[in-house]
Amino acid sequence: MKSFQKILIATDFSDCSEEACAYALDLARKFDASLLVLHVINEPVDLRGFYVPHISFDQLEKEIAEGAATMLETFCKENLQDFNRYSSLVVSGVPYEEINRIAQEQSFDLVVIGTHGRSGLDHLIFGSTAERVVRSAPCPVLTTRLPNVI
Repeated sequence: MKSFQKILIATDFSDCSEEACAYALDLARKFDASLLVLHVINEPVDLRGFYVPHISFDQLEKEIAEGAATMLETFCKENLQDFNRYSSLVVSGVPYEEINRIAQEQSFDLVVIGTHGRSGLDHLIFGSTAERVVRSAPCPVLTTRLPNVI
């Protein structure tokens, strides 16, 4: 079996991401690997041409980034328990492009990402970040789903 030394876990803070994180954590422990927990802020809509009282676009971007960093810190504390070989990162952009860019630039051995399993109209409207990551990733990708509850 291939050894994984650097594992990237992409999170949107959903239950699906928590499930993916559990897999990534198990693999990191098994292979003595390090983890990068990544959250991508989807490029915000440019509101500069509209009147938005009491907040500038730059201030809005700053508040979104600060909120995401706080949420990522909480996500890591809750899901990585006593594991300390991790770092975390918040970036802005198109999620699948940023995940793959970072995986390539930092030479990750594996990307772990949760999928919501949307289909039909939901898939058409929301797309699938996981699917796009799989199609263009520079390394293997492990996708996870929540167990079906009947």
